Amino acid sequence: MANSKDPIIYIVGAGPGDPDLITVKGKTLLEKAEVLIYAGSLVNPVLIASCPADVKVDSWGLELEEIVARMEQHAKAGRIVVRLHSGDPSLFGAIVEQMEELERRGVKTEIIPGVSSLFAAAAALQIELVLNGITDAVAITRPAGKTLEEDHIPELSALGATIAVFLGTDRFGEVTQKLRCPPDMPAAVVYHASWPDQKIIRGTVSDIAAKARGAGITKTALLIVGRVVDPKGEYRRSHLYS
Repeated sequence: MANSKDPIIYIVGAGPGDPDLITVKGKTLLEKAEVLIYAGSLVNPVLIASCPADVKVDSWGLELEEIVARMEQHAKAGRIVVRLHSGDPSLFGAIVEQMEELERRGVKTEIIPGVSSLFAAAAALQIELVLNGITDAVAITRPAGKTLEEDHIPELSALGATIAVFLGTDRFGEVTQKLRCPPDMPAAVVYHASWPDQKIIRGTVSDIAAKARGAGITKTALLIVGRVVDPKGEYRRSHLYS
């Protein structure tokens, strides 16, 4: 931790949902926090309840300036402030604008990585995202929508990489239409990876969106597309075991 005299915000990754999947460093900071600003329902309430902070603020619906102003106020008062993000803050965490504004106000930040929902989803599916003889790359992306004018899903899907689609559960049908890969390419949807109500849907590019919709999955899910989802013995043994 930084010198207590320096105003600082700790941006902590809470992990994908299971409260045991927060890092040791993240948990230590959470237990020391005097002020907790967390990312709404995306963070497991067990973690929020475990934090002794006397000030706890759900940032859902708050403007950036309001969030930053609260963090600045408490940090400059010498309090330990934790900004708790879901998953890992570096993946669609919208942290750069927070850090830039805090820096402008003379407040430092420190990022504590977290376990991404992508890795929790891979664990739930019991797959490797890169697999010898199948692919050596992962493309992490999201579909165009209210906050993104244009995506690059067609181009990325043509590279032969494993595709992981965040923030698009309500548009999986549109996403699969954009994919430049065979309709029988294996695909899976993982809802609430690592949470008690986790759901796994398996299929192909041609039917995964309909299967997910039929299962009532409309939010908080991750789409993974690629032969790694169902390698069927096509991979090559790693050199580690040669």
